Amino acid sequence: MIARISPAPLGGTVSAIASKSDAHRLLILAALSRGETKLLMEQRSEDIDATISCLRALGATIEILPDGVFVGGIERVNENPLLDCGESGSTFRFMLPVACALSERVRFTGSGRLPERPIGELMRVMQAHGVAFSAERLPFETTGRLTGGDFSLPGNVSSQYLTGLLLALPTLDEDSTISLTTRLESAAYVDITQHALRRFGVQVRAENGVYAVSGGQAIQSPGTLRVDGDWSNAAFFLAAGALGNPVTMTGLNLESPQGDKAIVTALRTFGAQVEATADEVTVSPAQLAGCTIDVGETPDLLPILAVLGACAEGETRLVNAARLRLKESDRLASVSAMLRALGGAVEELPDALVITGGTLVGGTVDSCRDHRIAMSAAIASIRCTREVTILGADAVNKSYPAFYQDFNHLGGHADVV
Repeated sequence: MIARISPAPLGGTVSAIASKSDAHRLLILAALSRGETKLLMEQRSEDIDATISCLRALGATIEILPDGVFVGGIERVNENPLLDCGESGSTFRFMLPVACALSERVRFTGSGRLPERPIGELMRVMQAHGVAFSAERLPFETTGRLTGGDFSLPGNVSSQYLTGLLLALPTLDEDSTISLTTRLESAAYVDITQHALRRFGVQVRAENGVYAVSGGQAIQSPGTLRVDGDWSNAAFFLAAGALGNPVTMTGLNLESPQGDKAIVTALRTFGAQVEATADEVTVSPAQLAGCTIDVGETPDLLPILAVLGACAEGETRLVNAARLRLKESDRLASVSAMLRALGGAVEELPDALVITGGTLVGGTVDSCRDHRIAMSAAIASIRCTREVTILGADAVNKSYPAFYQDFNHLGGHADVV
């Protein structure tokens, strides 16, 4: 799919979509719980649908409703299920320990760049706790049930390893501990996990990098829950408000554990005008100035922060970003290629980007099948002088299928064919 976008400022009001991060966790806990759960969420995405597919394969009853999803807990696990994780790293890393806690034999597959993304450290600790793998990368089959006990993991590869275990271990008979051998990066994602666990009555004790999880916990459905608004995807249209006309996004919770609400601070650091209330944020344009931002805790913000840097005066440095090379694309390389294709100036370092602000021209951007590259290029078009063409524009379906509709609703001129 190709998107052709004519430069135009965006402005107006749009509602935040449901948080992919929150939805993954709540769906899994609902499937593991006793009883029935309704999750209120008006929009889904390919990644969320991948998690739904995997839970159905395990035996959960899931019905799609106009205003959300109905989940009936797993009463009996299907024999030798096949879990297709699509291109969703979250689905894969969460479902791997969860499925192996429930079943002696499970088949896993995935597509796109997923088989290349890191999983080795999680496999290692699972092998030490009763699980054997037929191969070192997807597709593979697991044999043996996950057992509890003491786990040891690095915290600087993927917080998703820790989340997967935190979701699985309460279902086991044994008590468990997870000890981190390095500092936890992207800690806010684990905060989202702990918040979700508490909503289902599960207790985890965390202190000094050690997580203690009692076995045999009853995961209790709270009945009806609303999935948080998505700060990660809201960041794109909030950034648009700094580049064009004022943009208001509703349905955002400033008390959310999502780390990407840091976009509010980042926009203010660039110099944009930001007004935030309990459930909505308005961003208005101003003269932007280059700055240095550490993205170690919020790596998903780097692509849109890079666009802001390209439109700011002076130099912007996005640092502590080495892990972005392991995302849906090598995001340091793909973001650099995007900016250069649009006429920007960027230096790619092993763990950072250095961006010199100036005038963006326009051109053709390859999304690299990465949703955040496609959305960033679309927002960058606001400040371009000629058309922006995005190859692989349908990559947005991974997290935000209605992105171009909302883009045009705000006054954009995106023609998607």
